[in-house]
Parts: sequence; C-alpha cells; structure tokens
Amino acid sequence: MTSGDLLILAWRGLTRRPVRTLLTTLGLSVAVAGMVVFLSLGEGIRQVFTGQFRSVGPDVQLTLDGAQSGLLPPPNLPESVVARVRAAATPLGATQVTPVVTLLKQALDPTQSAVYYGLPAAQGIGALFEGLQAAQGRVLAAADEGQPVAVLGQSAARNAGARVGGTVDVLGTAVRVVGILEGGHGLNDTFTFLPLRTLQRLSGAPGQVSLVAVTLRNPGRAAPVAATLAHTLKLEGQTRGDVLAVINRALRVTDAARIGISVVALIVGGLAVANTVAMGVFERVREFGTLRAIGARPAFVRALVLTESALLSLAAGAAGLLVGVAGNAGVNAYTQDLAGIDAASLTPALALVALGVSLGLGLLAALIPARSAARLPVVEALSRL
Repeated sequence: MTSGDLLILAWRGLTRRPVRTLLTTLGLSVAVAGMVVFLSLGEGIRQVFTGQFRSVGPDVQLTLDGAQSGLLPPPNLPESVVARVRAAATPLGATQVTPVVTLLKQALDPTQSAVYYGLPAAQGIGALFEGLQAAQGRVLAAADEGQPVAVLGQSAARNAGARVGGTVDVLGTAVRVVGILEGGHGLNDTFTFLPLRTLQRLSGAPGQVSLVAVTLRNPGRAAPVAATLAHTLKLEGQTRGDVLAVINRALRVTDAARIGISVVALIVGGLAVANTVAMGVFERVREFGTLRAIGARPAFVRALVLTESALLSLAAGAAGLLVGVAGNAGVNAYTQDLAGIDAASLTPALALVALGVSLGLGLLAALIPARSAARLPVVEALSRL
C-alpha cells in the first residue's frame, strides 16, 4: 500500500466517529490556544519592557538596595546623598544628576492602579524621560516645586477620568492636573508625574528619594561609571542593561509559571487524544485483521494509527493557533485601552512550537495504541465481532 492509501485510510478512520473526533480536536485545540496565549503574554511583555528601557531612563541609577528594590524602589535613600553623587559623577562625565521618588499604587482594578514619579520641577519630566510633550495643558515648571500639581500620561488620565484643570487623587490627596501628555509612549502613558517635594510630602518621606539618576555625556561609559560610583559612594549602581537583566530574570520566573499551566492543559488534551485513538483501535480490530490478511505488514498498521493521531493533532494545533491569535487580539485590545501597550506577541517561532508540541503530543499519545494494533494476531483479530 502507498502513502496515499495510508492517508485515505487514516482520514476515513477519523471521520467514522465525527463527534468523538470533533470533541477530541476541540479539547486539544483549547489546550494549545491556552499555551499560545500564556506564552505570547510573556513574549509581549518582554518586548514592551525591552523597547521601553532601551530608549528611556537614566544612563546610571544609584539606589540603596539595587535589584532587590525592584523596578520602582521605595524612597529609602537620604536626599543628602545627591550632593555627593554630583561631586563624584561630574568628573566622570555626568551632565545631569536627578533625584527621583517612585511609588506604585496597587489595586484589584487595574484602572485604579498608578505609578507615581516625583522629579525636580525645575528639571522637568525630560530629566528622566525624553520626548514626552503635553497634548493638553503643560509640563512641570520650576514654580510647581512643592505644589499639589501633576502631569498625567494619556492612559493614566483616561483611567482616572482626569482632565486639565480638574483634580486627581494621589495617595488620598486631591492634586490639580496641569497637563496631559501625548499618547503613544507605551508604559510612559501610565505614569503620573509630580514635583519631587510634593510626592515626598504625600508619601510621608520628606528628605528621602528612591534613586539618583545620572545622565552621561558618553552613555557608552555607563558600566564603568556605575561601578566607580557604587564603589565610591557605597551604593548600588545600575545601567539600563542591568535593569533589563532584572526584568528578564523576573520574566523567566513568570515564564516557568505559564509553561507549568500550559503543560497541565496539554496533558489533559493528550489524554483525550490517547482515549480517542485507543477506542478507535478497540473498535476496528477486525479492520486491522483484514488489512493484515490481505498483506499489510505490522509496520503499516502501526503507521496507520500514528497517521490518524498526527492528522487529528495537526488539525487541533492549527485550530488552537487560530483561537490563540484571537485571544491575543482580545488581550491586546484590553491592554491598549488600559496602558497603551500590546501585552501579547505571537512570534513565528512560538507558532511553530505550538504546532510542534501539538503534533508531538498526539504521536506520543498514540504510541501504545499503535503498538497494540500492530501486534494483533490476524486470526484473533478476524474472529472478534
């Protein structure tokens, strides 16, 4: 028998019980779709952070605890250190030294969460984030220092229902909105910017900062400058690359969790395939006996069962991939509205992995039924009803 005969027989075997085949395909496709969405989330978030931190932020940032403080360190560094940083960094090519306060407000409702940045009003938002312009109102000015005013990113303003001239709640205090920034800046659109003294007062941390940002004339020297400053000042120094490394380590941890959830779903899908193939073998014992009687070798019978499983798995994988793409579109629509970012990204490599996993799982689930079918004695197979 030819390969064409093998495919025809495999297709007929699957379509003989269409409802069972359809339900099995749906079960495995849901598992594949879940894997696609979960892993796409990790890839999308990684791309967002990588793109953001390659182009924004300080060349060097000095903190008390370094990576242990996370991406938004608490205000636990005495502001008196700023003068020491300026004195040590200027001979190393620093063009600007900026004290920064960062705070994260977390809530069950993502739209009620907020990221606050406190910056010296005289230096403005551009001291840390370049290219941010006001779409409405204005940005921070020197006269704003210590005043209850704020400039909101586009997404932050939308989530808070804020407008220029109105107020927004910041840590329990009504703060006047003096500007709303242009959109299209990803994570920056979710930030709320306040004068440094204002955020220090509202957070109950007067005289404290979260980090000291250093801008260099030659950013290519960030690593040795960070090492020198950290050693001299007894602080933790990080470059943009160090920050990205911290992010990637955190994402790898979440990747492991997503992969674990995906594996559980795929195991359930694989058991469904194994059950379908095993039932098919049990119900078609006489058919396999007939094939053997007319000259089919055990290897052909084994290949027939494996081909059926491969066709079913590929169909489920393709369907799961399409459902996963639709799921990613839904996730991105939500995160675009919430934060102006695409949180899920399906790469070609991830699509191939999804199809490969589905196919491999189907073949693995069919190994035992295929072996059993190939080893059926011809006489015994033909004698069964």
